[in-house]
This record gives sequence, structure tokens and C-alpha cells, in this order.
Amino acid sequence: MHLFEVFFFASIASSANVVLSRTGWTATADSFEIGNEPAKALDNNATSLWHSKYTPAPAAPIPHWIVVDMKATYSVQAVSIQPRPAGNANGRIGGHRIEISTDNTNWQIAAVGTYNNDAATKKTTFVTRPARYVRITATSEAQSASNPWTAIAEINVFQDTAAYAAPAAGKGLWERTVDFPLVPAAVSLLPNGKTQTGIYDPVSGESSQLEVSNTGHDMFCPGISLDFNGRVIVTGGSNAEKTSIYDPASNAWTGAPNMKIARGYQSTATCSDGRIFNIGGSWSGGSGGKNGEIYNPTTSAWSLLSGALVSPMLTQDAGGLFRSDNHAWLFGWKAQSVFQAGPSIAMNWYDTVGSGSTTGAGNRLNDLDSMNGIAVMYDAAAGKILTAGGATDYENDNAHNNAHVITINAPKTNPTVLKTQSMTYARSFSNGVALPDGTVFVTGGQAYAKPFTDGTSALVPELWSPATGTWTQLNPMSIPRNYHSVAILMPDATVFNGGGGLCGTCTNFGGTPESNHFDAEIFVPPYLLNADGTRRTRPVINSVAATVKVGATLSVTTNAAVTSFSLVRFGSATHTVNTDQRRIALAQTGSGTSYTVMIPADSGVALPGYWLLFAMNASGTPSVGRVVRVTL
Repeated sequence: MHLFEVFFFASIASSANVVLSRTGWTATADSFEIGNEPAKALDNNATSLWHSKYTPAPAAPIPHWIVVDMKATYSVQAVSIQPRPAGNANGRIGGHRIEISTDNTNWQIAAVGTYNNDAATKKTTFVTRPARYVRITATSEAQSASNPWTAIAEINVFQDTAAYAAPAAGKGLWERTVDFPLVPAAVSLLPNGKTQTGIYDPVSGESSQLEVSNTGHDMFCPGISLDFNGRVIVTGGSNAEKTSIYDPASNAWTGAPNMKIARGYQSTATCSDGRIFNIGGSWSGGSGGKNGEIYNPTTSAWSLLSGALVSPMLTQDAGGLFRSDNHAWLFGWKAQSVFQAGPSIAMNWYDTVGSGSTTGAGNRLNDLDSMNGIAVMYDAAAGKILTAGGATDYENDNAHNNAHVITINAPKTNPTVLKTQSMTYARSFSNGVALPDGTVFVTGGQAYAKPFTDGTSALVPELWSPATGTWTQLNPMSIPRNYHSVAILMPDATVFNGGGGLCGTCTNFGGTPESNHFDAEIFVPPYLLNADGTRRTRPVINSVAATVKVGATLSVTTNAAVTSFSLVRFGSATHTVNTDQRRIALAQTGSGTSYTVMIPADSGVALPGYWLLFAMNASGTPSVGRVVRVTL
């Protein structure tokens, strides 16, 4: 059995709606101290508070809850919780659950998560739902998990000014918001273990945040890759020369040798032999000359690749070299090669053997430079990559909605590039996720690229179908996701979409504090839902080996007949780039509940590392993914 967790890290840094009048509202709670009744959380007095009972000792233990009756039904989109005044941290809410109801009997979870331990008002935004009652449950105290108290100075509820409309059938569902004590600007899926930086547990809904100091590495704006052992390799960023490694097996961070070239905003990609290629990154460590280098996880050593030149992949960004070598779209491929699909219109092959080499691969037709667009390998066995969106310049520029399909084959040969239907919305700072059925989910972004703002946000995600080459608009999210947002596939075939902003007070960035999003939303794709919005019955993988070699077969048993299988590699994402994710449609034999699936024979297709195996039934409904480690 595997524990699935999402690892995230960022520096410590929500959507416009109308606060409701609380006149006539009432509140009840599981307990209260005399003088600190539940009504004190509604009295417009920040110095008074509801406090759970603590005399006589021992204090009533957590969890504690408070229910607000608004006396009428509203289209509720957000709840704010003001902790007790600074100077006394007792009772500040850490782990929490926010639920809503129209009848005080049937409850829907709107949000879960963990708040930071400070006196700032916490505002949780979620998908609009009709509600008369709001229930807030504290599952832990922020300053210490062993403390039994809960206290709230003020609770406010916010109404969506638009008329409520139920989610459209067949367009997916935004299930709940997950609150974090930081802005999740980088994220990685882990097979097990804990981390000293941040963990979201999708089972409990709680997250953690601890400072990593033993590596001396400020990991703001780094490169990220998952190695063949499932370790998170983090390079550069604010400490531009550093390398840090998180090992989920030991729950430990360790430092690794410095890179040969200091970098920030670079991209890294795991190669067919398990080494990790790194190129670009003039955001920090000086501008220009950020040629390739490669990390060997076995020997923990960096080697400069003097022939892997960054200059052919530069965009024509108005910001110059500081921006033009950022966020390369990299794909580890056959024979230790790496394909660079963008964001420059020029594409290139990088050979990582010896001192490396660079081979031009032509242009992406008549596309534009597409900084902060997306590139997703949705069919690795066929070498197919979808690219979409981006802008010519990193910032202060109009995004476009262009989309193309690139098909790569032998290294150092020009790929085939075909234009596919453009997205409905122009997007920069969006994220793309390969789903188990081969479709690609694109979420967030804005039509005018401006970091640390949420203007011109695209709240409607789109789903691209490789079968038709067309896009479908899905149900809208409630929280904008732009610069510093992330998205990855979860093991249950939902999508984690979070973050954005991270400019603190934004005084020095020209942004708005409202763009700092300490949360994520979970999207349930249409393939998991019936027409009435209820969950479909899913196939179940009953048994499969935990490890398989490249080119070998896997025996799989299921609870019912299925029609197809796919592997999706664990993802890691930051700054629109996710070089780890890729999907493989697997060849199969068998019937009934017993099957054999074939792993591709080339490790450039089936990269070494951790993957999720999905089984799909005749309706296209995927199972929960089972972890399979692919080895050389």
C-alpha cells in the first residue's frame, strides 16, 4: 500500500465577492467558555471571541466546531476567520474543515486544509454553493498539535454576486478548496514519506510547513525533477548554485554538489539513463551563457555539457537574456537525448553523451515564441506533445491561444508539427496536465501576462481531445491561477490546481496582495462523473507488481473487465513547466479480469522512476492509479 502525498515548497508570502450582513445571525458550538460564547464570533468586535471550553481542567479536546445560521439561503463563495488578537496564540486554528448546508443536516465539504500560525485573517474561497449554514471544524491548533483549544474572534461569510448556477453536466466538477500555510508555487507527487517543507495529505486534507535550513538553499524559483529513485532533485533559484535532494523514503533533505553554472528559472529533465539534464536560467546567477549540464544521481556529480548550447533556444523576449532562456519545454528521449519543444519557436535536440551537442529541429510552424505556455507529452509511445498558449514576452504582453501537436521520432531529426484547434482563451501562466485517457487538461492563465496580478484571468479550464483535435470548455474554477500557479495529476485521477501570486505585500512588484493564493482546488474530470454529477463506479486494479523493467510485461488483475491501460509518470510542476509528467498508452492482452500489459522497450519513452498505472473501462472511467516503478 502506498501513501500518496503532494510535496510543495515556496517562500512565505483571494476572488472578489461581497461580505454579507450578519444582522440576526446566530451561532452554536460544541463547547464554549463562559464569557466566550459562540455569538462573540459574530459581534463585530475583534477583541471578543468564541473560545472552546477550558475550565474546569482538563480542557475539552479538539476537534471543536462552530455552526453559523445565516437565517436565509445565499450563494456562498467564501468564509473568513479572524483569529484572536496578536499577543495570544492559544486557539488559533491550524487544521480545519469548512462545510455548508441548506438544512443543518446534510453537509457538503467546501474546504479543508491548514492555516498558518499568525494573527492574520484567513479567507477561504471555494466554488459557489447555496447555503444557509456554515460549519467550521478545527482539527488541530496552529501553534501546537497537542493543544486542545479553539478560538475565533470574527467569522464573515461572502456571497457570490452572480446568480447561482449549478455546474453544467458533463463538464467536470471543482470539488473542494485545500488551504495551505504558504503559497504552493512548486509541487511534486510523492509515493510515500514526509517532507520538511510541505506535505498535503489528500486523505486527511491537512498540510504541513517546516523550514529547510540544513541545505542552506533558498529554493524559490528552482528547477525540479524526479529521479529514478523517486527523490525530488531541486536546483538553483534564489541560491542559484545550490542543489538539494528530498528523499521521501527517509523523509530527509540533503545537500548535493553545486551546479557548474548558477541558475534560476531553468528547466531540468530526467533522461533515458536516469541522469538529469539542466539548461537555461538567467533569472539568477548572472545573465547569459547558461549552457547545459547534467547530474548523475548515482555518483551525485555534475558534469558540464559544453556542446549543449543555450543560444539556439533563446526567445526574443523584450526583457533580454534575463527572460529569454527561462522555462524550457524539455523532454528526455531516446539514446540519452533531450528534445526542446519551446517556448522559443525554434526547437532543438540536445545530446547528453560526452560533452554534449546541439542540433536544430526546425520551427513550430508559424507559432510565436510562447513563454509561459504549456507542453504536455500525452502519448509518449507515439512521441506526441501538445503545446498551447504563452506570450512572446514573459510579462506585459498579450498571450495567444495557439495550439500545436509535435510528433518526435529519432533524435536529431526534425519532428512533424501540425496545428490543432486553438484554445478558446488566450493563456499565459497556465498549466497543462496529461490525463489517463490521453486528453489534456489546461487550467488557469491570463490573457495579458502580468506577474502578481489576476487581471484578465481565464477561470474556465479547457480539455483537449487527441481523437478530435478540439477543445471543450469545462466548469469554471473559483480562484484565479496565474503566475506561480501549479497543477498535477493525482493518483485518484483528479487534478490538483493551486498557488499563484507570492509577492508578499506586493509593494515592490507592482502586483496586488489579492493575487497571493494560499490554496489549491481539486478538479474532478468528466470521466469520473455521471450525467447527474454523482461519481461513477470505477474499475479497480486488484493486483500488480510494484516494479517492472523497461521492455518487460506486467500481470494485472482487475475487479471487472477493462478496455485499456495507461501509465502516467509522477509529475512535478513550477512556473508552467512539468518535465516529469508523460503518458503511455500500453499495449495489452487478456480479458475478463486478467491482463498482461507491455512496457515500452526504450527507456527514452518509459523513463526510469515512479509511474501511476490506470485501467479504463468501456465508458472511459479510470481506476485509481497503482504505483509502479520502472527500472532500467
